Amino acid sequence: MANTPHGGVLKDLVQRDLPLRAQLLEEAQNLPELILTERQLCDLELITNGGFSPLEGFMNAQDYHSVVETLRLKDGTLFSMPINLDVSSEEVDTLKIAPGSRIVLRDPRDEAPLAIITVDDIYTPDKVVEATKVFGDNDLAHPAVAYLHNRVKDRYIGGKVQAIQPPTHFDYVALRFTPAELRAHFKKLAWRKVVAFQTRNPMHRAHRELTVRAARQRYANVLIHPVVGLTKPGDVDHYTRVRVYQAIMPKYPNGMAHLALLPLAMRMGGPREAVWHAIIRKNFGATHFIVGRDHAGPGKNSKGVDFYGPYDAQTVVSKYRDELNIEMVPFQQMTYLPSTDEYQPVDEVPKGVQTLDISGTELRRRLRTGAPIPDWFSYESVVKTLRESYPPRTQQGFVIFLTGLHNSGKDIIGRALQTTLNQQGGRSVSLLLGETVRAELSSELGFSQEDRHKNIARIAFVAAELTRAGAAVIATPTAPYESARKAAKDIVQSSGGAGGNFFLIHVATPLEHCEKTDRKGVYAKARRGEIKGFTGIDDVYEKPTNADVTVDITQQTIPEIVHSIILLLETNGLL
Repeated sequence: MANTPHGGVLKDLVQRDLPLRAQLLEEAQNLPELILTERQLCDLELITNGGFSPLEGFMNAQDYHSVVETLRLKDGTLFSMPINLDVSSEEVDTLKIAPGSRIVLRDPRDEAPLAIITVDDIYTPDKVVEATKVFGDNDLAHPAVAYLHNRVKDRYIGGKVQAIQPPTHFDYVALRFTPAELRAHFKKLAWRKVVAFQTRNPMHRAHRELTVRAARQRYANVLIHPVVGLTKPGDVDHYTRVRVYQAIMPKYPNGMAHLALLPLAMRMGGPREAVWHAIIRKNFGATHFIVGRDHAGPGKNSKGVDFYGPYDAQTVVSKYRDELNIEMVPFQQMTYLPSTDEYQPVDEVPKGVQTLDISGTELRRRLRTGAPIPDWFSYESVVKTLRESYPPRTQQGFVIFLTGLHNSGKDIIGRALQTTLNQQGGRSVSLLLGETVRAELSSELGFSQEDRHKNIARIAFVAAELTRAGAAVIATPTAPYESARKAAKDIVQSSGGAGGNFFLIHVATPLEHCEKTDRKGVYAKARRGEIKGFTGIDDVYEKPTNADVTVDITQQTIPEIVHSIILLLETNGLL
């Protein structure tokens, strides 16, 4: 069955039945509500504007299981990615969610009512099966698998949605088109053939050459259609990327290309994702779709092997070409030939001809260090834009995260390190002492594992915001749980910009010394049972297995410890 793009739930609502919007807005005031996650917000926008056609809501159990197993909805229509509205069991009970319930879905940014879902069913997914079938592996090194297990809640609700209003965007409004708007734009320009190019990375000369070649071979125009929703953690932020896309558009022949943004939450699902992307681009009016090497691949698994083969996505899209109603344009990696000053697909380069390439890792190194980036690789305007967001290492922020038992010396190490960094100058330095944070940011929290996680998450959020602005942050919480420390690192490393540098320092001072030198007597109180859940006494401290530096004040002086941390920063080019 072919996918035929509908006009979108939202388009139908706005154009044909404006009174219904007022009715839904009034109804929404009295309905139970769900605040969407960022991914759910992206999914809802593309459901309601027709980008996910033929979907008219979040998948019910029958459609979900069918898509997971067969890449098809229950009625046989091709659709390769499960689109789910996940909720917790507590939310199901609190909101009294049941088949037939109507729930208002609200924007997480301003809590505006966006849509009302009529619940078909509530079901519990097998996340291991979902990960294995959809992403090919249950390996947490895959970002979508990690998201599934760590952030997706335990129940799914399915049902059609009625749109109230689209999400409000304040950025790049002129570049945001619904499928109906983009199809109308192509019709106005008499573009009969459109080659869509998917990207979540900055574009350089190779990408420009690839898309121009694809368009000329098909006598078509080019749609540059980058993702500006959720992408892979650690990717370049979308503000920087859009400025790069805007800088590269004048490099296309006049009238050949058009730039439009796609609010998609990527899953990095390789072959399945490529089929999904093709369906979406068909809905947006494209007639051709470029599928390159390792399309939407997340990189390597926990064993250091690529999750997907380099051309698996092309193979799977080819399998469904008759149903997709969009022609795949397969491309291999482009490489630069200095002898002719041009780019060619690697499979078309004769043996013995010199080629030049710069990997993504090497590009990031050059951006960090200020090393030159040659004109043959990228355009001056693109490099200038990237350098604005990625200053040299010596100007980037970082987090020193000191973890250890109470009275292990982590606070005095933090103060001494702050003094040393202030003495060196060049950055603002912030010290987030565990007790200070407890008093100022987390005074309402207790010491349960859940509350400790919340406290560490708040510290990580503040640290990420500061480091993104180029500051040095020293944090000294006890942080007894490995999962909370890992989550803190993930928060900082996903902050983008000039931040993302995170170093874990384990202050491994033995419990006996911490207890012996405890002048405040808190260990004695814990021993007597006057303090419950005290780390090291009646609550566990999970020793880090991946610390960047391990120190012990019974074996080293404070100046020696501080110097070892300074050497760590110098080795990483941050000082």
